[in-house]
Amino acid sequence: MVEPLYIFLFAGIVSMSAALSAGALNKLAPEQKPAFMQKPNGQVAVVMAGNLGAITLLGAMAFGFLKLHWWIPLSCMFVTFPVVHILLIQRLLGDLKSMLLMMPLVIVAAVSLYYYW
Repeated sequence: MVEPLYIFLFAGIVSMSAALSAGALNKLAPEQKPAFMQKPNGQVAVVMAGNLGAITLLGAMAFGFLKLHWWIPLSCMFVTFPVVHILLIQRLLGDLKSMLLMMPLVIVAAVSLYYYW
């Protein structure tokens, strides 16, 4: 039971963080957005990164409900993952750096979910 828990927690935290960071970057005023988001391709890249994070989060939730007790993924989805992102990751790194750091980790999480399913 321990290995699925670690995989679920890793995949859930990084995917929730990537999705929330991309959403926060999209909500910035146009003059506050980073330089690469001023171009249409940069905006599309951030949206696609958020979508990849959200899809990986759905996979992590399905993995969690399949392998763990039902209350663990449910409580992590609404309490643990957002709290870790807001209180730890967002305050330490900010939105842009956290999204850039989490995207490779989201890909690793998606591969690990597929492999250990």
